[in-house]
Amino acid sequence: MSNKNIVEMLNVGLGWELRALALYSHYSAYVNGIHRLHLQPFFDEEASESTTHANTVRSAIVKLGGAAITVRDATEIVHTTDYKVMLKEALKTETKAAELYEEVLELIKDDEEMYDSIEQIYFQELRSVEEVTQLL
Repeated sequence: MSNKNIVEMLNVGLGWELRALALYSHYSAYVNGIHRLHLQPFFDEEASESTTHANTVRSAIVKLGGAAITVRDATEIVHTTDYKVMLKEALKTETKAAELYEEVLELIKDDEEMYDSIEQIYFQELRSVEEVTQLL
């Protein structure tokens, strides 16, 4: 597969990371009640992780000679104060990201450094899927 195709897939991942940053920041502000005690720190941590992932993906795009996008994925962020809806939306986001990075890993096997950095993101996405599943 060409660098152009890999860059396109990485830009999809970058768009999801930027969306995740917005989603988790939004939910951190709107979670309330007793659930705020444990979910606000969780959402804040996930937002921070999304920023780190976005920076890593952006660096991979630059390394491949591509142009990184600057806008989030257009998938709607559901506005709610219902913590269960928030967690279901988080699960959708984390699952989508994990699936995407799994596909990307197949395409970058020849670049050990890039493979390692994207694999770390993939593992963190899988961990997030497990965490959110447990919270539900």
